[in-house]
Amino acid sequence: MKYIESKLENGRATIYLIGNVDSSNAAAVEAEVNEAKGDAKSVTVDCDRLNYISSAGLRIILRLKKAIGDTELINVSSDVYEVFEMTGFTEMMDIKKAFRKISVEGCDVIGTGANGKVYRIDPDTIVKVYYNGDALEEINRERELARTAFVLGVPTAIPYDVVQVEGGYYGSVFELLSAKSYQDYLLSGEKTPEEIARMGVEVLRTVHATELTKGSLPRMDKLCLERAENIAKYLDKESADKFIALAKALEPDFHMLHGDFHIKNVMVQNGESLLIDMDTLAVGDPVFEFAGIYLAYIGYAELDKNNPKEFFKLDYSVTSKLWEETFRDYFAGKPEDVLERNLNRIMLIANGRMIRHSAKHIDEEEIERARFERAVQNVTELLKKVDSLPLE
Repeated sequence: MKYIESKLENGRATIYLIGNVDSSNAAAVEAEVNEAKGDAKSVTVDCDRLNYISSAGLRIILRLKKAIGDTELINVSSDVYEVFEMTGFTEMMDIKKAFRKISVEGCDVIGTGANGKVYRIDPDTIVKVYYNGDALEEINRERELARTAFVLGVPTAIPYDVVQVEGGYYGSVFELLSAKSYQDYLLSGEKTPEEIARMGVEVLRTVHATELTKGSLPRMDKLCLERAENIAKYLDKESADKFIALAKALEPDFHMLHGDFHIKNVMVQNGESLLIDMDTLAVGDPVFEFAGIYLAYIGYAELDKNNPKEFFKLDYSVTSKLWEETFRDYFAGKPEDVLERNLNRIMLIANGRMIRHSAKHIDEEEIERARFERAVQNVTELLKKVDSLPLE
């Protein structure tokens, strides 16, 4: 009777443990393991079909680890992982838990970000599914970013589990009891654009008032310079030189930015607004935050008024009102000339992003070519009015 299955590829042996490994079969299992590892330089022990392991089985793993230092265990069930954890094995070697498997078929999409979609899988739970099929590193990074923001007082939903989603994708799970997004409130008519804008501005002020230590998050001043240099080839020399000079003049700013703030990425639970989709966190001047908000609510709809309907399921009249109210509320009390300068700076950054985005898709869709040409025109005109980028 065989107790394992195995394969050897490129010097790495993969050994699949099956059923129970205990004193009754430990000798036979170890003999098969030793034969399977052969001259391998590294070993992966797949525990997906392992139901139970006793101290006799643990000794097999320990001797395997001593024989081949590069030994890892994967797809370990919670019960078996607890055995490894209690006996100290998790401190001696790389042991990865198995991921709970779920399906999002038929689930409502409640959020869409740069790296994934957010689904509601039941009344109490949402899951962010990443586009990248090998997203575990991204997931771990976003979880750390969310924890960082939460500890600093930013209203943030914290993921508590990682799951494998049907189709080979990974997701982060959040418990948000009966939470609704800003988008849900607008679609249901429970809140007006003015009310949602005021709620959003409170969150934005909290985020932007949070200062981090150097090196904690990506710096938007550096990214802005990279983008200005990247789109320079699409501008006349005078415009390109000025855009680059404005980017170079930016001082480092270590205040937090969400990076993808819009009505799909804020949930309300028990009256509290909570940010989701935290993988875009950065530091910098709020001009970069507002450029993203402008693009989401106004920019992409400039030449296609159906865009908000496709992305937010809302009419342009609603998203344009959201933009107007958010901008006015955030900068309430500022003189009109300051508001105009701030708006020009926001639109300059936003159109620069539009150039970069549409240039990649200029041959795919006619609308992208039109957006590209309009953005180049807008940047050229705005650069005549803008002499610095930070907001006042």
